[in-house]
Amino acid sequence: MSGRWREALRPVRAGRPRTADDGLPPSSHPAGTLLAQVTGVRLERGGRLVLDDADLAVRAGEVHALLGPNGAGKSTLLGVLTGDLVPEAGTVTVDGREVGAWHPTGLARRRAVLLQQVTVSFPFTAEEIVRMGRAPWARTAAEDDDDDAVASAMAAVDVTHLAARTVPSLSGGERARVALARVLAQRTGVLLLDEPTAALDLGHQELVLQLAREHARAGGAVVVVVHDLGLAAAYADRVTVVSEGRVRACGPTREVLTASLLSDVWRFPVEVLEHPHGGAPLVVPVRAHTRATTPASR
Repeated sequence: MSGRWREALRPVRAGRPRTADDGLPPSSHPAGTLLAQVTGVRLERGGRLVLDDADLAVRAGEVHALLGPNGAGKSTLLGVLTGDLVPEAGTVTVDGREVGAWHPTGLARRRAVLLQQVTVSFPFTAEEIVRMGRAPWARTAAEDDDDDAVASAMAAVDVTHLAARTVPSLSGGERARVALARVLAQRTGVLLLDEPTAALDLGHQELVLQLAREHARAGGAVVVVVHDLGLAAAYADRVTVVSEGRVRACGPTREVLTASLLSDVWRFPVEVLEHPHGGAPLVVPVRAHTRATTPASR
C-alpha cells in the first residue's frame, strides 16, 4: 500500500473524548467482526414495494458489493443501512445498536456515507468540502488530526491540486473524487458508497476500488453499489445481487457471479470467463456478433 493510502486510511487516534457523546469508537476491527446488519427489511415507497425481506451483513475485512440492474433496489438497501430510509418491517443495526437509536454524531463516527448524487449550491472550495467530513470529531481528541486527515484524504484520491478551486468550477469526476475525499477524511470503520465510480475515468475507477480494498484490509468494512460487474469481480470479497427488491444471491464473489445468474437477473446474456493471466474472472456481455464463436463460460 502506498504512503498516501496508508495515511488516508489510518484509524482515528484513540483518546479521551472532549464531549459527553459516546466517545471514540475504533475504526479498525478484527476480520469478520459484524459492524452493521440489515435483517428482514421490507420497504414501500410511493405505494410500491421496493424491498422485500432483504438481508445484508457488513463485516470487517470485507468489500461487499451491491449489484443489480437499474431499479433493482441497491441504493434503497444502502439507504436503509445508512438510516436515511426507515423500513416498515425488519431491523437495521450499526455497531450492535438499532440505527435509529444512535445520536447522529455517534452514528457519523461509525459510518461514512457517499451519496449517489452530491449537490453543492454554494461556492465552497474543495478543501472546505473535505473538511466537512471532520465535523463528527469536533471537540474530541480526534479533532487534533483534522489537518492530517484532510490532507491525506485529498492526496489519496488525487485532488490536492484542486484544494482552492470552488466546487461548482470542477468537472463531474473531480466533484465525485472530492466527495469521496470527504468520506475518507471522516475516518470511520464503515464506508457506505453509492456508485462512487459512476462519473470517473478508468484510472480513477480502479483507484477508488483499490482504496476500498485497502480500507477493508486495514480492519474496516466497505459496502459499495456498482454497476460495473468487472470491478465487482476484481475487488469485492462478497457480493449481494438484488433484483426487483429481493436479494437473489449473496456470498463470496466467485460463487455468486455465475453466467446463469447474471444473465437471468440482467435479462441479457453474460459470460464469466477466467482471466488468461489469472486473477479475477472477466464478466462480459455476449453480443450478437460473438455469440456463435465465444467459448463456454462457467
